[in-house]
Amino acid sequence: MSKLARVFKGSSGSSGSSKSRKHQSGSSPQEAIHRLRETEEMLTKKQEYLEQKIEQEIATAKRYGTKNKRGALQALKRKKRHEQQLTQIDGTLSTIEFQREALENASTNTEVLKNMSYAAKAIKGVHQNMDVDKIDSLMQDITEQQEVAQEICDAIGRPFGDTFDEDELLAELEELEKEEEEERMKEMARLPRVPSSKTPTSSRTSRKRVEDDADMKRLASWAT
Repeated sequence: MSKLARVFKGSSGSSGSSKSRKHQSGSSPQEAIHRLRETEEMLTKKQEYLEQKIEQEIATAKRYGTKNKRGALQALKRKKRHEQQLTQIDGTLSTIEFQREALENASTNTEVLKNMSYAAKAIKGVHQNMDVDKIDSLMQDITEQQEVAQEICDAIGRPFGDTFDEDELLAELEELEKEEEEERMKEMARLPRVPSSKTPTSSRTSRKRVEDDADMKRLASWAT
């Protein structure tokens, strides 16, 4: 039986064979689309979480600095892992979006094919010789695209190794410390300057000392 004949096959047959076909087909396209949308939402939330973790690890590396180089490097390594996961999720989201659109298009195509079935019955007398090869070619193209999508999923799902360049991490740590030092210099520049003039208390003390010296001189002259 050709692919076209299977597509346009009527609903005739026993109820048992109908249940068997339903069991083999698995979930409906609408259910699959709904689950894909839920997965997209879950991965989007995971993206937001990873972005927050990356900011936290950067803050940790700045706080440790060279005073705790080991802790700072560990924070930067964790940041790198979060960035890798973020990149992987971006690719996975692209694949899921592709699958969802393919399912939506397939669902639309199913309705189109149903309507074409009714139309084919109406114009059967006019078009006795339908070009089956073109439809077979179309179905083959759809199958090939689905295989490409599966290959993309497999490629994205491969795990990444936890290898980092120590020199790059040290350079990044130095850059963070440089930024921290620049912030401290700006803060010092904004502090108020200490006035250089003498305080009123100092002036009063000096005048009192001069007056006491003058009184002592007068007493000395009176005694003589």
